[in-house]
Amino acid sequence: MCTIRKATTLDIELINRMARIAFPATYQEILSKEQMDFMMDWMYSPQSLRKQMEEEGHLYYIAYKDGEAAGYVSVQPEEEHVFHLQKLYVLPRFQGCRLGRILFEHAVKAIKGMHPQPCEMRLNVNRYNKALQFYLHMGMEKVDEGDFYIGNGFYMNDYIMGLKI
Repeated sequence: MCTIRKATTLDIELINRMARIAFPATYQEILSKEQMDFMMDWMYSPQSLRKQMEEEGHLYYIAYKDGEAAGYVSVQPEEEHVFHLQKLYVLPRFQGCRLGRILFEHAVKAIKGMHPQPCEMRLNVNRYNKALQFYLHMGMEKVDEGDFYIGNGFYMNDYIMGLKI
């Protein structure tokens, strides 16, 4: 059985622990260890997670499979009618259980709850990330691409995906 609940700042350590497993598993064949370490600190340090939640409007949701934390998703308002799917990760041992789909659909539902008018959900996905096929399967379309400088000499080489909701 899968359940999802909205995260609070009390969940920062849990999200950080899950990210330390899911993020390297996702990017170990794509990014250097140095870039992964940089990005983990940039996106998942407790200070960064707190800032995302308290100042930047990120809403995190945590998925549980049979009572065990199994993944997370976050969305953020970006523009008047645009929301950004910032993160969607499922721990490797729970992949293949449809949790990615469940988290994706929960993100769409959360956005609709905040913004009942037609809008768009966007996300950035590394061009070499296997999840690209998942997002295409979920109805997203490539709307742009870019190489985005993130600091310390590193870039994110992403497609920007969009979904009308």
